[in-house]
Amino acid sequence: MNTVSVAGAPPRVLIADDHPLYCDALRAVVPQACPGADMGDAASQAEVLAAVAGERAYDLVLLDLNLPGAVGLSCLHALRRAAPTTPIVIVSAVSDPKIMQDAIMGGASAFIPKSASSQVLINALRVIVAGGTYMPTGIVAALRHADNTPGRSDLTQRQRRVLELLSTGLSNKRIARELAISEITVKAHVSAIFRKLGVTNRTQAGLEARRFLGSG
Repeated sequence: MNTVSVAGAPPRVLIADDHPLYCDALRAVVPQACPGADMGDAASQAEVLAAVAGERAYDLVLLDLNLPGAVGLSCLHALRRAAPTTPIVIVSAVSDPKIMQDAIMGGASAFIPKSASSQVLINALRVIVAGGTYMPTGIVAALRHADNTPGRSDLTQRQRRVLELLSTGLSNKRIARELAISEITVKAHVSAIFRKLGVTNRTQAGLEARRFLGSG
């Protein structure tokens, strides 16, 4: 369901976590990044989806992956479909680089470990609420090494589409708008494309695209 935010109203933040102590910690941190935030809670996948189906849209969702009713990234995917423009920040104890990568590719705006300090979370939320993207350096490195298998045939369908748009000269921001995904997701795709094509910049990728997409 597409809902809208009320102009001039405090930012609405949904805290989706089933651990009461961590929810309390987030409720203490969020106002430091989003002063006056109107906070809501959800403790299961069903509650998350019910919350975003309300009359007023949320401006930000903090999502734990291991909610009751969720399987893998099911809650992220369902939430992305229900609220395609709402920034989703994964705040999780999961440390598997592949899951981190899949979450970013699946539409999350950031992936922040629960082990991160409150200041890291505050800084990240401030950047995201302002329209930016954020991932800690350690996670960026993990994503870069999560898939290092070379080969043009390894490009996914979404990566092929990103490559097509990249080869026309579009910026990451324009590609994100065209595909209705977050800019950080585009950046992750571009990084993967560079590795798989064995190139180091957008010009080289564009040249490769003419040969690869023309024959693929």
